[in-house]
Amino acid sequence: MELLDMVCMDPLVDENDDILNMVIVIHSLLDICLVISSIDSAFHANTWKFIIKQSLKHQSVIKNQLKHKDIITSLCEDILFSFHSCLQLAEQMTQSDTQDNADYRLFHKTLKLCRFFANSLLHYTKEFLTFLSDSCCTLHQLYLQVHSKLPPSLYATTISKAQQEEIAGAFLVTLDPLITQLLTFQPFIQVVLDSQLDLPCELQFPQCLLLVAIMDKLPSQPEDVQVLWCTEGQLSEATARVSLLKAIFYSFEQCSGELSLPVRLQGVKTKGQAQVAVTLYQHVCVHLCTFIASAHPSLFPELDAALLNAVLSTKMITSLLAMDAWCFLARYGTAEICAHHVTIVAHLIKSCPGECYQLTNLSILLRRLFFFMAPPHQAEFIQKFSPKEAENLSLWQYISFQALSADLRKQTADEVTRTGTTQCREWLSSGRTLGELESLNTALSALLTVCNSAGEALDIGQQTEITEVGSQLWAFLNKQVTGQPYVQQTFSLLLPLLGFFIQTLDPQLISQVLTLQTSLLKLEPPDHTCLAVLDFVSSLGKLFIPQAIQDKILPNLSCIFALLLADRNWLLEQHTLEAFTLFAEGTNHEEIVPQCLSSEETKNKVVSFLEKTGLIDETDAARVERVKQERGIFSEPFVKVTAEEARWSSLQPCAKRARHEPPLEEEYRAAVQTAAGALEAIELLLQKSPAPDWLLMKMEVLQGKIQKLKRCSL
Repeated sequence: MELLDMVCMDPLVDENDDILNMVIVIHSLLDICLVISSIDSAFHANTWKFIIKQSLKHQSVIKNQLKHKDIITSLCEDILFSFHSCLQLAEQMTQSDTQDNADYRLFHKTLKLCRFFANSLLHYTKEFLTFLSDSCCTLHQLYLQVHSKLPPSLYATTISKAQQEEIAGAFLVTLDPLITQLLTFQPFIQVVLDSQLDLPCELQFPQCLLLVAIMDKLPSQPEDVQVLWCTEGQLSEATARVSLLKAIFYSFEQCSGELSLPVRLQGVKTKGQAQVAVTLYQHVCVHLCTFIASAHPSLFPELDAALLNAVLSTKMITSLLAMDAWCFLARYGTAEICAHHVTIVAHLIKSCPGECYQLTNLSILLRRLFFFMAPPHQAEFIQKFSPKEAENLSLWQYISFQALSADLRKQTADEVTRTGTTQCREWLSSGRTLGELESLNTALSALLTVCNSAGEALDIGQQTEITEVGSQLWAFLNKQVTGQPYVQQTFSLLLPLLGFFIQTLDPQLISQVLTLQTSLLKLEPPDHTCLAVLDFVSSLGKLFIPQAIQDKILPNLSCIFALLLADRNWLLEQHTLEAFTLFAEGTNHEEIVPQCLSSEETKNKVVSFLEKTGLIDETDAARVERVKQERGIFSEPFVKVTAEEARWSSLQPCAKRARHEPPLEEEYRAAVQTAAGALEAIELLLQKSPAPDWLLMKMEVLQGKIQKLKRCSL
């Protein structure tokens, strides 16, 4: 190698044999590296040093003949081998809990070798970047593999904090400039943002960290580089590239384990404050907002599209991240941008065809953005989407009136209350068809929003108006709830509305509500109904119940809490414990509290909640393993609807909607057979016992419907 180092080749002279021979020498030494890597580390390092030095020295004449992919692949393999050796030594020292000098020296020697290989890769990549198109996947995997084995990855080797810092300071620092070099290289961009990229679980978190690191570097790059990373591309039918922001949101939502633990990363340094560790959510959110503040203006269309797509994500954590970033944009940008975005979101909400998770996400975003609107823009919004018009209640049900000034709050609350109660009375005075419950639900939801966020703005007359409407709706709906599950959405809105005026409700009405709730809970209703029940019963803690009616109310109340405290659904369990605590702290009827604790298990559950202690003692290692296993559950498709969910989900069972295709003949036959079967069942009952008084009237109603159907079929 010393002799070969003396060889000089004139780039201006066409010495093909010398060039070919030098290329053969370099490739032969590369083969030797494979043999000696586990025999003599010093000889191994010196051989690599010679390969890199000669490649750079004769770069101009041999660059087209070198097997760049083989060199990069071998170098990356040696980096990973020495890195894993470092981790093994560090793990052994951590487990033995002793500082053996021989082990420590070997650890440092291996770490220096690791750093040497990384620097060699850095130099080679810098000089031969244009020849590394087919090596980008190897370089990408190197970054991911290294970070997957270091904390805070769930798949990291267990090493001490001191050794972790040594590895980061000596080795990881070389990977950052490597990524900087690759930023402008389009094949690397294609590999990192490949739409078909399918990474195993252990590499999802490192991919997220890589994307965030790239995002941090982009503002210092030329505009064309930023555009290349932040826009989608299509090289061929089989090769597509997503935008960096879309990739970040997707990669982020794949890190369910790291988000739920949560893992901790190094925080951003701020002037005058100590640097603290932050969660993955905080890490991504802060860096995303920083990028938004410094991104080139030409990228704003892509930014808007990426944020909106993420808000509409099936994963709530991704949607919340996008909302946080959007709120930063509203706060950081101009008032006009904020007002424009609020208007767009409002139109999107109004265009939603019905209940869906996208509507839920948009409604949360609208509520949050509305707080950032300037008062003049809020006044314009009120004019554009006037609460005097019933069709706009679909927006006002989601907006907190606390975001408005005192004058606007009073004015808007009055208008929403007037429009909402009018809608309720119109439904009560109409045919009361259950298929038209959607407008009633919207009105009740808007009234509930007024009570929760602007209750102090309601005068006595308005409060009385809402209470009267609520009582009238209760009188009609309480007979429908248990037999027709789709009425329970309306019931779930009516309960908290009645609970808000609990002090003025008739005790007899309260007794009726609790009796129905007890019956309903035994039918295992959907979660939203149970939560509404909890909302109502927790408000009873503020109420003194008259002696004359206590024997009707208190037993039902204790039964409701006992049923919900025994529920195995963790979300309901948490809300029930909170509601029960609120009730127990406020009630004057202390004797009912022990009656709600129907079993020893329930008592322990409540005690643990009050003492803020967990029921399960779980080690950190066991928790990490559990989170890894749960990752598979969280990755299941969001839109799987079980038969049980479908049974409760229909909110408009009787609505007459136009079919895109005519009903099949089999459907007609099935419907007729069902009706015939019902009539035969009545005939059998008449043979067993006399008919009840009301049967004849019901049969006449059915006969009228049959006559109507006969006219329609002509």
